[in-house]
Amino acid sequence: MKVHFLGTAAAEGFPNVFCRCQPCQDARKAKGRNIRTRSSVVIDDQWRVDYPPDAYYQALRDDVDMSQVNHLLLTHTHYDHLCAGDLLSRIEGFAHGVEQPLNIYGNDLALQQCRTIFSEESGIQQQFNMQRLIPFEAFWIGQAKITPLLADHDPRETCLLFYIEKDSEHLLYGNDSGWFPPATWDWLEGRRVDMAILDCTVGMNGNPKSRNHMSVETVIEVKKRFQAWHEENTKTKIIATHFSHNCGLLYQDLVDILAPYQIEVAYDGLVKHI
Repeated sequence: MKVHFLGTAAAEGFPNVFCRCQPCQDARKAKGRNIRTRSSVVIDDQWRVDYPPDAYYQALRDDVDMSQVNHLLLTHTHYDHLCAGDLLSRIEGFAHGVEQPLNIYGNDLALQQCRTIFSEESGIQQQFNMQRLIPFEAFWIGQAKITPLLADHDPRETCLLFYIEKDSEHLLYGNDSGWFPPATWDWLEGRRVDMAILDCTVGMNGNPKSRNHMSVETVIEVKKRFQAWHEENTKTKIIATHFSHNCGLLYQDLVDILAPYQIEVAYDGLVKHI
């Protein structure tokens, strides 16, 4: 599997354009990998996880052909993960030559938000196929088997993570979440994880089991748990993402902290292969 990180920031971006804190000012000066847009990935150039407000810019910046992305997996409805109105740019009249509908997978709230937006334009429902996801009930995209898992994030919503099996490779998309709920750990126990993409929003807080979002310490603890139950997980690629400016850490700071644990720090535009 090919994983292309289009965005690696938390909700407000890094730097936050309204903010004058020192990390935001430092990021503006340093630029490069310190400029982070809202989190999203494209997998194998054909399916995407989440659709943030920065999706338009990300596609132009990284030369991503969004007309070829036919599947959209949604983790939850927070504004930095779902900007449903922008999907209208894909419909006939705005876009030309897009022959296949967009298949959208998500929880009840995510699909309802999309339906509300789409209902504002007559005759376009057929351009979108929507499938409601149930935690721990697998579904298929071609030859890929995907199991939605429960996240520890917003208690008002059934927030999802994704365990993806394709071509004998195993990817865990674990963002947004704090330390996983017991049901998710029970499901994951003993399974192989070739790559895990993990939330690292809050930086360092001394808590190996942070709630709502993970910390550096929590990401390290997750890696230890993976390695404890499957010998192949000693080779697991752990990639941290979804950084808030409130963590106070720029790209190189994060690299210096996580490198001793063989944990990679994502940045906008990073491409990894399992």
